[in-house]
Amino acid sequence: MPVARTHSIALVGVEGHAVEIESDIENGLPGLLLVGLPDTALREARDRIRAAIINSGEQWPQRRITVGLSPASLPKRGSGFDVGIAVSILAAAGTVPVAAVEGVTFLGELGLDGRLRPVRGVLPAVAGAAAAGFRKVAVPGASVPEAALVPGLAVLGAPTLGALLAWLRGEGETGQEVTVVISGEGAGVEPARAGGRPAATGRPGAAGRLHPHDQADGGPGADGRPDLADVLGQPAARRAAEICAAGGHHLSLLGPPGVGKTMLAERIPTILPALDRNAALEVTAIHSIAGTLPVGRPLITEPPFCAPHHTATKAAIVGGGSGVIRPGAASLAHRGCLLLDEAPEFGRDVLDALRQPLESGEVVVARSGLTARFPARFTLVLAANPCPCASGTGSRAGCTCTPTARRRYLARLSGPLLDRVDVKVEFLPVGRAELLSDRAFAEPSSVVVKRVEAARERAADRLRRSPWRLNAEIPGSELRRNFAPGPGALAPLERAMDLGEISARGVDRVIRVAWTLADLAGVAGPRVDETSYALGLWLGVGR
Repeated sequence: MPVARTHSIALVGVEGHAVEIESDIENGLPGLLLVGLPDTALREARDRIRAAIINSGEQWPQRRITVGLSPASLPKRGSGFDVGIAVSILAAAGTVPVAAVEGVTFLGELGLDGRLRPVRGVLPAVAGAAAAGFRKVAVPGASVPEAALVPGLAVLGAPTLGALLAWLRGEGETGQEVTVVISGEGAGVEPARAGGRPAATGRPGAAGRLHPHDQADGGPGADGRPDLADVLGQPAARRAAEICAAGGHHLSLLGPPGVGKTMLAERIPTILPALDRNAALEVTAIHSIAGTLPVGRPLITEPPFCAPHHTATKAAIVGGGSGVIRPGAASLAHRGCLLLDEAPEFGRDVLDALRQPLESGEVVVARSGLTARFPARFTLVLAANPCPCASGTGSRAGCTCTPTARRRYLARLSGPLLDRVDVKVEFLPVGRAELLSDRAFAEPSSVVVKRVEAARERAADRLRRSPWRLNAEIPGSELRRNFAPGPGALAPLERAMDLGEISARGVDRVIRVAWTLADLAGVAGPRVDETSYALGLWLGVGR
C-alpha cells in the first residue's frame, strides 16, 4: 500500500509551520505508532482517532500503522492534528482518494463519536497554511468564521469526520452540511451539501460593525459603558490619558485610594481608535491561541484591555508555561492597554520582566529547542498608592508610614522600569467644590477620541515611509536622525541633562511625547512649550 500524505499546522508562538503527515500501513501486529516529536496530548490521539473512525462507519485497518510528522525537529503539541492523521490513515487504506487530499490542510480535534471539535489558534494556523502555499483548509464547522478571515482560501467547515470524508469522496447528499467558504471580498455565505462546491464568497464580520466609541442617545455613558467624563476633579490626569492614547505612551498614576486612578485607566480604551484590519488580525490571532476569543465575534476590532491581579506569576504576565507556550497578559493587551493596579504589590521579577517588551514590542519565550515570539506592543498603566498604609493626604487619620517605609514601598517599582514610563501623574484628593466645578469641563470619550484619531493620522502621515505608525514606536536612533525637533526646542531638555535629572533613554521618550503634543496641537513639530510640558510629564511634575 502506498504512503498517503496530508498536511496540518504546528504553532510556535503566533507563527504557523506546515507539518506533513505521512501514513504507512504494512503487515504486522495491529497498532498505531506516532513518530516525529509528538507531545503527550498528541500521543493520546491514537485512541481518539481509532474511536472516531470506527464510530463514523469506517473500517479501521487491522495492520501495523506508522504515522510520521515532518519535520521531525519541530515540536508538535495539542490535538489539532487529529483530523489530518485520521484522513491520512484512511487515504493510505484506500478508502479516501489520495488526489482529494492533496493541497488541503486539516485542522481540528476529533471526538470519540467522530465530531470535529474546535481548537485554539485557528486564525494563525490558517494564516500559516496560506503562507506555505495551501489554498484549501478543512476546519471544524464552528471555526469557519475565524478561518475565513484569511483571504484567498477555500475554507471547508465540517461538523463530523463522516461529513468531511463524504465531501472528499465527492459523494452526494448525506444529510450533513459541509460549509464551503471562499474567503476574501464579497458578501453572502451559503452552506454546501457533502460533495458540493463553493457557491459564493464571503467575509465574516464586515457588515453591521459598531464603532467601539459610538454612544447611545442620551449623552456620555448613557449606554452603561465607561466614559472618560466619569473621571471628575482630575483634569491633568484626563489630559495625560489623552496624550498616552494619541502616541501610545506608557503612564504611571500615583495617588491615595479613591481619587480615580483605576477609573481613569479603565477608560483609556474608550479613547483609543478602533483597530485597523491588520492590527485586528494580530490581536485576534493572539486571543485565538489563548482561547479567549469572544463567543460569536471571530474578529476583535476594539483595543483590548487587560488588568491582571497582583498575584499573577511571571508566566501569566509575559507568557510561557511548562507545556504548551501560551501568550501572557502583555500579549493579550497587544494594541490595547495593560493595567497593573496596585503595581508595587506585583513581584519584583514580574515587573522587571516587562522591561524588554516595553522596548521591543514583543515577548520572546525561550525553551529547550524552541523559541516562541508573541507581539506585545501595548500601553502600560501603572497605578500605585504613595505608601503601604494608603491613607490619603487629606484624610483625618493621616499617613502613619515612616519616610523609610514610603521609600521602600515605592522602590518596588525599579528605576529602570520607571525610566521606560513616558508620563507620570500624581493624583491629589479632591473636594466637593472641585468635583462639581469640573463637571462642566469633563469631555466624554466620544469627543476625546476624535482628537486622538486626528493626532494619530498626523503621526501616520509623517511616518508613512517607515514601518511605524505611532510616536512611541520610533526607535531612538531614527528619532534623532530624521525626527529631531527644530532649533531651540530642546533647550529645557538640555538643562535637565546638565542637572542630571534625566537619562539618555528619558530624553528620547520626552521627545516622543513632545511630538505627540505637537500632533494634538496641530503644529508641524515640537516647540519649547511642547518640550517643557513633555519633560514635566516625564519627571512627574505635570500637574
